[in-house]
Amino acid sequence: MSEIEYVRGDATAPQGKGVKLIAHVCNDLGGWGKGFVLAISRRWPEPEAAYRRWHRERAGNDFGLGAVQYVRVAPYLWVANMVGQRGIRTGSKGVPVRYEAIDAALGAVAGKAAELGASVHMPRIGCGLAGGKWSRIEPLIAGRLTARGISVTVYDHEG
Repeated sequence: MSEIEYVRGDATAPQGKGVKLIAHVCNDLGGWGKGFVLAISRRWPEPEAAYRRWHRERAGNDFGLGAVQYVRVAPYLWVANMVGQRGIRTGSKGVPVRYEAIDAALGAVAGKAAELGASVHMPRIGCGLAGGKWSRIEPLIAGRLTARGISVTVYDHEG
């Protein structure tokens, strides 16, 4: 079983060769304006535009917790918009992160990565604005991705 590789750097500039899939967590409100999504939008306009359209047209598609949207941003590079947080603020119902939704989304990402022959790259998903704990997320990544032999690199941003 492969291990998760941890590196310092920018998850929007994934390292290595071959097809790459950048996975990150979005909310279920259609909001895109804080956290890692800003780094994505600085590099490519397509993931944000696709996510906003997916949310706007949600009555007729699969948008919701646990769903994943794949956006190709370069010939060998994809962004996976994973809906893994309910809302955007920590409040009476706790933090926005939804571990079961992230787990389901990672399962879908594993299938797509296997189909593409891709490695998966991500920041510490669900742990920033979503308020999640890495100790809960890491086993989901191990169970869904590395256990299937999919190479995963997690980026800790410098600065």
